[in-house]
Amino acid sequence: MEINVKTNQGSVGVVQPDNLPAEVDTTSAKYRWKVLIASVMGYAMDGLDMLILSFVMASIMSTFGLTLAEGGFVATVTLFGAVIGGYAFGILADYIGRVKVFSLTILIFSVFTGLTAFASNLTELNIYRFLAGLGLGGEFGIGMTLVTETWPKEKRARVTGGVAIGWQLGVVLAAVVSAWVLPTYGWRAVFLVGALPAVFAAWSRYGLAEPPIWVARNELRKRLKEKVKNNEQLTQEELEIYKQTNKFPLLHLFANKRISTTTFGLTVMTSVQNMGYYGIMVWLPTILMQKHGLTLTKTSAWMIATVIGMMLGIMVFGYVADKVGRRPAYITFQIMSAVCVWIYSGLSDPVHLLFGGAILGFFCNGMMAGYGALLSENYSTDARSTAENFIFNTGRAVGGLAPVLIGMLAAKYTLSGALALLAFIYIAAAINVYFLIPETKDKELVD
Repeated sequence: MEINVKTNQGSVGVVQPDNLPAEVDTTSAKYRWKVLIASVMGYAMDGLDMLILSFVMASIMSTFGLTLAEGGFVATVTLFGAVIGGYAFGILADYIGRVKVFSLTILIFSVFTGLTAFASNLTELNIYRFLAGLGLGGEFGIGMTLVTETWPKEKRARVTGGVAIGWQLGVVLAAVVSAWVLPTYGWRAVFLVGALPAVFAAWSRYGLAEPPIWVARNELRKRLKEKVKNNEQLTQEELEIYKQTNKFPLLHLFANKRISTTTFGLTVMTSVQNMGYYGIMVWLPTILMQKHGLTLTKTSAWMIATVIGMMLGIMVFGYVADKVGRRPAYITFQIMSAVCVWIYSGLSDPVHLLFGGAILGFFCNGMMAGYGALLSENYSTDARSTAENFIFNTGRAVGGLAPVLIGMLAAKYTLSGALALLAFIYIAAAINVYFLIPETKDKELVD
């Protein structure tokens, strides 16, 4: 398979990749769908693993006699691991390949999720959760990079939206597994079920080839390094490409003022996205039970309605972003999220709360559809996976503070009032997009 390698500077010749299986046609619809399905399933396994902890936390605290603070730290250490893993594996995927590292991340979080079942004390539990978090954080951006590098630009936001829906499927799966396994077999058995994605990791590694755009760039990097090693003269064009392909991936995100500004703006976006998600999903059920007196059953119905709204929002956002543009889609959804959060904080009727939750989820989480596309379109192949994971996981780290901040504000004011402050954060995010984020609809990915 010959790939004509092009860069912003022009063509540098034809590369014959040596690591693509002969039977894999990376231009076929079958290959694209396999990449998409693998990425959706990978992100679903992420959601399953992360949310399992929420459903079994009470049982874990009972087993080890943990305080609320100690129980909260178990969740925090998992998130901390996810952030570090996101940074490290994103960079590694730009160096050695998307599929290799994608499979490795799934294997890591599967193995250490399974080992969590054998934790005999709090220290072991935290170690296993931290290590599982490493894999969790690494998977998101690599899966998104895989689909953006294989699907046509006209469908890019819709397919990254498909990957984002995987998380919601994982949430549902975590609820089902916990409901069926926990009452009979206990929390340890739930974590053993969470180890099953290791089988999927083996399948994904066997059945997928690296995207041609990465293979071509990697072959070019190796060829130029070989010329330098042999003291061969490089043309000015080759010298510039040599410098770019050997630059530490993270430095590409801050290569100049324009790119640094875009990186900052995108990080603000992902931070607000995660603040909204964690703030809503952690605290709204508490409001429903404490302020409005809803039972656990009715609160579960709210959760289901909200997740359905999120999935519908993701599908609609992906379509709008592909047809109209990334900037209009984000600004519209962010403004509507602000309106919805503000109105929802004042609702009291159970029916209104139920349907309002679906609408809230539609706008607040629908935006997840576009991040994979938007991040990939702003950075080159040399740093695309790094950008996906660094920016999103930085947002995850900042957003993960939302439950704590909302809790602190709720202690001083009211919980619903604290949540209403999210409305102003969404407005700030819309302003951020307007001034700092370039439009990238229909943009060809840069080598």
